[in-house]
Amino acid sequence: MSPKEYNFSKVTGISQKTLDIHYNKLYKGYVNKANEIGEKLRVYALGGGDVETVNPTFHDLRSLRDAETFAVNAVYLHEHYFDALGGDGVPGGELKKAIEEKWESYANFERYFKVSCLAARGWLVLAWNNNTKKINIYMADAHNQGGVWGCEPILVFDAYEHAYFIDYGSDRKSYINDFFKNLNWDALNKKYKEATGE
Repeated sequence: MSPKEYNFSKVTGISQKTLDIHYNKLYKGYVNKANEIGEKLRVYALGGGDVETVNPTFHDLRSLRDAETFAVNAVYLHEHYFDALGGDGVPGGELKKAIEEKWESYANFERYFKVSCLAARGWLVLAWNNNTKKINIYMADAHNQGGVWGCEPILVFDAYEHAYFIDYGSDRKSYINDFFKNLNWDALNKKYKEATGE
């Protein structure tokens, strides 16, 4: 894996210091760990490693397999989060229409998403569900917990304290409001179009 590049110069409210730490320390750290785990798993995949004592209680292979989903999902979730930033926050396009169809108004969706952000310990994800062919909001308290198979993230909110505590302290509501003010609806609509195949 290679880290994606981002330009956070248009982001307001969330400081450049927070974004720098979030991107350069945490996100790039997850990329590095995902690669390290992948190299260790490659040993097993190519016929090496201790396979005589593999069991579900504890084994290096089990630990690596668990760490793989944690690190890889951390990379992808952060990329979706960063992808959403840098806009003017004005909703529009096909995604807004789909939101209004699902929740009867954009205001209903925004309220529901924001209060769900307050309930989340890790991530909140607006996703396209390929099983139901509809958008839905899912919560994940950890990178590898709470995801739903067959869903493609569109709008991802990072609820972990590292994403806001330097700027907002424990005032998560203000962070959520600023997050919405920075949404890049062109990027979100592109994700929606790719997810739905339209």
